[in-house]
Amino acid sequence: MRGAARRLCHNAPTTAGDYSVGSDLFIGGGGPDYGTQQFLSLKYANRHGLVAGATGTGKTVTLQIMAEGFANAGVPVFLSDVKGDLSGLAKAGDPAHKLHAPFTERAAKIGFDDFGYDAFPVTFWDLFGEQGHPVRTTVSEMGPLLLGQLLGLSEAQEGILNIAFRVADEDGMALLDLKDLQALLVWIGENAKDLSLRYGNVSTSSVGAIQRRLLVLENQGATKLFGEPALALSDLMRTDADGRGMINILASDQLMGAPKLYATFLLWLLSELFEELPEVGDADKPKLVFFFDEAHLLFDDAPKALVDKVEQVARLIRSKGVGVYFITQNPADVPEDILGQLGNRVQHALRAFTAKDQKELRLAAQTYRDNPAFSTEEAIREVGVGEAVTSMLQPKGVPGVVERTLIRPPSSQLGPITKSEREALMATSEMAGKYDTPLDRDSAFEILRGRAEKAAADAEQAEAAIEKAEAEAKAAKQAAKETPSLREFKKARRYAGKATETTRRTTSRRSAPGDGIGGAIANVVIKELKGTTGRRIVRGILGGLFKGR
Repeated sequence: MRGAARRLCHNAPTTAGDYSVGSDLFIGGGGPDYGTQQFLSLKYANRHGLVAGATGTGKTVTLQIMAEGFANAGVPVFLSDVKGDLSGLAKAGDPAHKLHAPFTERAAKIGFDDFGYDAFPVTFWDLFGEQGHPVRTTVSEMGPLLLGQLLGLSEAQEGILNIAFRVADEDGMALLDLKDLQALLVWIGENAKDLSLRYGNVSTSSVGAIQRRLLVLENQGATKLFGEPALALSDLMRTDADGRGMINILASDQLMGAPKLYATFLLWLLSELFEELPEVGDADKPKLVFFFDEAHLLFDDAPKALVDKVEQVARLIRSKGVGVYFITQNPADVPEDILGQLGNRVQHALRAFTAKDQKELRLAAQTYRDNPAFSTEEAIREVGVGEAVTSMLQPKGVPGVVERTLIRPPSSQLGPITKSEREALMATSEMAGKYDTPLDRDSAFEILRGRAEKAAADAEQAEAAIEKAEAEAKAAKQAAKETPSLREFKKARRYAGKATETTRRTTSRRSAPGDGIGGAIANVVIKELKGTTGRRIVRGILGGLFKGR
């Protein structure tokens, strides 16, 4: 089957492992009710493209057959799987399955004689590490512009975020995960006054607003996006042993619950490809093809700076050999400046029930090169499921005439594979074990925590030294005031006080009222002697005694 599937590339040789560099991808068409067969030229595949159409018109199958064609041509593919259906690329289609039964008839109708069933090399990725190998990047690699968009920051808050990145660069602190950025913002808030003198006003209220946004992002699971080991772009650009391009499938069903996280991650990936890949000029085939499903999520409520960034990347990344294909419901979801750069187009049916829908349908039809055989506007309105109007770039990059096209059937399975099949493929993947265990090396959080702990220890030691010095100074001052003679005097006074107290208690006991009449007379005599008359008598008696002597 693999040889047959390989011939999905027009004019491709059937020798195992031999892929035609100048091959074209067969898209579909043919038959009495359709125009000529449509092929996507690999030489112009890096000029980007668009797959549009209402829900249920066949966009996912178109994405699937294009991924198969690029893989068979030896071109790696990266795509997001929003509904989980694209995991079927890893398994060959079953002709006995009711969904696959009409495929043989359709292939014969459009002249696809080499149609067959085959599986394709697939690597599963998941930001949350559940349905694929973990995908991580660092806060530094994300950068303040994309991170500011992810957080929905105001201009003033983006300014604070830029200051944080500048401080980290100047101080040699790596920003790897969310806790690094949160710790750095705390430090900036504590040193806002000093930083304001150098970088301009640093408002603590703006710092607090960023911290709250980071908390919301953390609750949405972004902690698993930021960290190490970070994704190496070379792991997205691999081929298998037969030379077929690896199809990298990002599980996005859960990620769609955080649309800003989804859009920002994919835009970061494009930016990294643009910055890291070398210029290749006009290559015979792309180095990588990137499918951006639900593209409207990238542009809804996006600030002009971000839209300009997308336009710049889309305009310049083709020189790096990367083709970008937007998948969305309506071409109006894509800004006009970007839409004009999408040369390869597959337009499925658009519904026009309201005046706005009819206007958008007319505008979509006007972006195609007219075919005199039919009305483009009516064709877009009338094509059924699995049909489309297509326009592919021709030699010299000229847009082809629009054609009604019956999309060819896929060779791989329609619909998702089972959970056990996915786990088996992940276990045998080359990426198994490389990204599964997160790393947490010293970065801004650890550096700032170490500084804080050292500062606290130094402050505690300084406080203890100050208390010791104060105690010693107080003791020395007290010792200087109290001379030895003064200390002896105080000691003697304490002894004298104790002796006086003892004598007083003894005298009191001897003169207690229980001593009889003699005691009473003695008390009277002592009382009289203490008086003025008593003192005179005593002085007279003592004077007579000394005078007689």
